[in-house]
Amino acid sequence: MKYATKFGLASIVALVMFNSCKSQADRKEPSPSAPTPSASQKSAAKAPTATVPDKFAVKLETAKGDIVIDVHKAWAPEGAKRFYTLVKEGFYTDVAFFRVIAGFMAQTGLSGDPARNAEWREKKIPDDPVKKSNTPGMVSFATSGPNSRTTQFFINFGDNSRLDKMGFAPFGKVRDMKPVTALYNGYGEGAPRGMGPSQGRIQKMGNTYLKKQFPKLDYILKATILTP
Repeated sequence: MKYATKFGLASIVALVMFNSCKSQADRKEPSPSAPTPSASQKSAAKAPTATVPDKFAVKLETAKGDIVIDVHKAWAPEGAKRFYTLVKEGFYTDVAFFRVIAGFMAQTGLSGDPARNAEWREKKIPDDPVKKSNTPGMVSFATSGPNSRTTQFFINFGDNSRLDKMGFAPFGKVRDMKPVTALYNGYGEGAPRGMGPSQGRIQKMGNTYLKKQFPKLDYILKATILTP
């Protein structure tokens, strides 16, 4: 995902997702210096009840090629179950890689439909113990604090093992990073720290905002569970 660039603590925790249901388009996003969960954060949602295989693969179709992720429930049970549920429900259709930072990671998982973002914003899942490290190719859900994971996830480009102590629990690994490293990264860090998309505005306006102001972004065209 991104190469040998060094990132300070500020840049690392910047991947914290903008996950508050009360967020405004002009509200400053969580500080990259530390997670800032809301004081009114609700209790974590119960895990999905559907039967989820111990191992399964997900294909993300993109214009840069198919990204296949091998998911292991043993690595992060709650994360794997949530990912399985979202893929089965078609959540990751026409969803942008809105934050792609060379040497760091590629982040996605906000719906292009504001109504779907509103639906899932408070469907948080409990934390998983971190059993695997955020090394190249590993896939983890974004988080804004304890028990706050919802729909956003990221793929590590480089060795981001410093994220392990912050609670980012990998649940899968990309088979071939070539399509991932080809994702457009010209917008860099998101607003307000950078020139990239504002997560708050994505939440509220979806792809109408992204396709007008950030036309070069790459998208997950469709996500499917592969037959074992």
